[in-house]
Amino acid sequence: MLDIVELSRLQFALTAMYHFLFVPLTLGMAFLLAIMETVYVLSGKQIYKDMTKFWGKLFGINFALGVATGLTMEFQFGTNWSYYSHYVGDIFGAPLAIEGLMAFFLESTFVGLFFFGWDRLGKVQHMCVTWLVALGSNLSALWILVANGWMQNPIASDFNFETMRMEMVSFSELVLNPVAQVKFVHTVASGYVTGAMFILGISAWYMLKGRDFAFAKRSFAIAASFGMAAVLSVIVLGDESGYEMGDVQKTKLAAIEAEWETQPAPAAFTLFGIPDQEEETNKFAIQIPYALGIIATRSVDTPVIGLKELMVQHEERIRNGMKAYSLLEQLRSGSTDQAVRDQFNSMKKDLGYGLLLKRYTPNVADATEAQIQQATKDSIPRVAPLYFAFRIMVACGFLLLAIIALSFWSVIRNRIGEKKWLLRAALYGIPLPWIAVE
Repeated sequence: MLDIVELSRLQFALTAMYHFLFVPLTLGMAFLLAIMETVYVLSGKQIYKDMTKFWGKLFGINFALGVATGLTMEFQFGTNWSYYSHYVGDIFGAPLAIEGLMAFFLESTFVGLFFFGWDRLGKVQHMCVTWLVALGSNLSALWILVANGWMQNPIASDFNFETMRMEMVSFSELVLNPVAQVKFVHTVASGYVTGAMFILGISAWYMLKGRDFAFAKRSFAIAASFGMAAVLSVIVLGDESGYEMGDVQKTKLAAIEAEWETQPAPAAFTLFGIPDQEEETNKFAIQIPYALGIIATRSVDTPVIGLKELMVQHEERIRNGMKAYSLLEQLRSGSTDQAVRDQFNSMKKDLGYGLLLKRYTPNVADATEAQIQQATKDSIPRVAPLYFAFRIMVACGFLLLAIIALSFWSVIRNRIGEKKWLLRAALYGIPLPWIAVE
């Protein structure tokens, strides 16, 4: 039976997944529209203006749906996670407010000018508007991912026991959070791939049907060229994201790779396996020697810590968290003892681990040994969903690389539309970016 917390998490997850059906396409198509219109301004050819208008209509529908679903998700911070919003509002609220005031208003204002300004603005003016739409959409992603990056790597903040809130200590450190930066570039690059694949696939459909061939051929060429740069960026930036994960999110990395034991450095990469959460092992595994250690640590002598060793560390932090919780209660009850305050400040980084016990007992400080062991198991995620989802994402990425690279090669050789099987691959490959990003 799901409790209220699990139901809230499920609802928010479904809302976020639905919203993210539209976000990557907005990010990608905005820049593709800007490129198409720039070609129109530079060449003066009417067909590029027609392309911008046609794809702009699809962009507009997608943009409207993205805004509507995004607002629903924002409201759920208050309806589902009101205590969390209060707890982290000093940090979390700042980038979201900047996103609304700077990026979203910029984006939404110029979207209106994009659609209604064709007969009211000059060619160069309208082109600048389109570029500002693209800039605004990417600025939105930046500030949202700054907030998300803090959730994954909560730096630039400090817990104040008097207000029971996290408080920001450095805005610049928050913005320059390495997790936020690497997630931003990886996410927007995946959006560029999504936009490119969307236009590539639909253009392929037009050519397969023999309709508007000149229009489809030019759209295909721009999408393939832009997509080639984007898909290569995704692969490189994804590698950087994995390296950053190994530095600050060791449990997440170990779960994604189903690393139960700490292997001698450099660790082998499990290409495919069957994780068993109960037995804490992999029933079957095909491994590539040394690969994981080199990818995750960029060295041959740094180990990738396994989940079993991490759970031992987590158990120690849970016990420290119990002490921190007890000290917090003393401070909240009015204790002015400086020794208690100093001891709490030295242990408060583990308070969250202690609060894992709240699921099993209302009094964290008096948790039993069995409850501590259960909370320790809870400190690692379900391995199988993460493990297989990551491999599906990587497989989709390399399929996209193959389709886009072959399409780009046909553009270079001026043989667009000659290979029917390639056009079909581009058409049927449209869902791949969404499967990867979701």
